[in-house]
Amino acid sequence: MPSKWPIRIAGVLLSVVSLLAHHSLEAQFDPNKTVTLKGTVTKVDWSNPHVHMFLDVMDAAHPANWEVEMGSPNAQLLGGWKIDTLKPGDNVVVSVYRARDGSNIGFARKITKTASK
Repeated sequence: MPSKWPIRIAGVLLSVVSLLAHHSLEAQFDPNKTVTLKGTVTKVDWSNPHVHMFLDVMDAAHPANWEVEMGSPNAQLLGGWKIDTLKPGDNVVVSVYRARDGSNIGFARKITKTASK
């Protein structure tokens, strides 16, 4: 009977590689810089490793498109979200940790759906 050690070693190596590939929140986002966005959802992408929501925000009378990163699809599902919880056209207020590079990217802290206009 062949040894199972090569399979176990491969499993451990793959786990380590996936952990190293995953970035910490502070690597990309500044937890000391929060921004509140009010906008309309344009797209929601439930792809691994994170769910991403895109929204149009009126920023100083100029529209801006923001990308909001959320947890993993599994974490969102375990937290009570469904794939259709947010849809294009939904109005939201989102509190995010802003990207360190100042781009229109944030990590969601809190998302609230608001009434449509």
